[in-house]
Amino acid sequence: MTGTVRELLAGDQPTWSFEFFPPKTADGAAQLWTALRELERLQPSFVSVTYGAGGSTREGTIAVTERIAGETTMMPLAHLTAVDHSVAELRHVISRLAAAGVRNLLALRGDPPGADPQSEWVAHPEGLTYAAELVELIKSIGDFCVGVAAFPERHPRSPDFDSDVEMFVRKCRAGADFAITQMFFRAEDYMRMRDRVAAKGCDVPIIAGVMPVTNAAQIARMVQLTGQAFPADLAERFAALDGDRPEDKAAVRAFGVEVATELCRTLLAEGVPGIHFITLNRSTATREVFANLAAESAALG
Repeated sequence: MTGTVRELLAGDQPTWSFEFFPPKTADGAAQLWTALRELERLQPSFVSVTYGAGGSTREGTIAVTERIAGETTMMPLAHLTAVDHSVAELRHVISRLAAAGVRNLLALRGDPPGADPQSEWVAHPEGLTYAAELVELIKSIGDFCVGVAAFPERHPRSPDFDSDVEMFVRKCRAGADFAITQMFFRAEDYMRMRDRVAAKGCDVPIIAGVMPVTNAAQIARMVQLTGQAFPADLAERFAALDGDRPEDKAAVRAFGVEVATELCRTLLAEGVPGIHFITLNRSTATREVFANLAAESAALG
């Protein structure tokens, strides 16, 4: 599929898309491509491929993105981070993606390399410090459609919401065409951020990032990765359902699908420009949420 996310967002219907990560093993690759093929049947607006901290999955990101561009009907969006990369290295990555026909990039400053995503962030001596600079670099190289990250609960490194919105608007004014949020679980957090951004005169479309929780262990990992607290009321309900029996696991999974469906339903009613599902390289829960929504709304039909 050719085109850009910018063009899709100019349409009348909300976009819907899926996020994957580059696999590290042969089994992981098989799981990824099973999920991709299953989700391809749903004709998503686009699919994205993440980029590991410090470029740890750079080759995997490029390889998966190239294969999606060349072997599927889906439009790929490649994530790109500034972590541990010189400007020369970033130019090389951008050029490789362009050579594969990739026109859509998500420009992220990125998490620090290592086990702790909340550790100190240090710029490469010949690299970039802010995502806004990466947006400018990409735009200077070619005719790319560039997205950036948005944070409904504010970035964990931002001292307050006002500072976070200022940083987001700076990325948009650097040339960003759209944004995708970090995963969140309360629609009001998204709407509060959207209204703060609009009050600054910024009208860049902000796609909502949603992840169905399918097991209780994911909650602790999400807290570590995002630096955000998981909503206490939801955490209590997941904990109450969790147990060692197969029926307990099934109940947690069903509740996770229900929560994600209700969140998407609310967001669509509020006029969100798109929904971006974080899949963890599995298709089943995401397809269930999509099926729930499609049964109710022509917006995803």
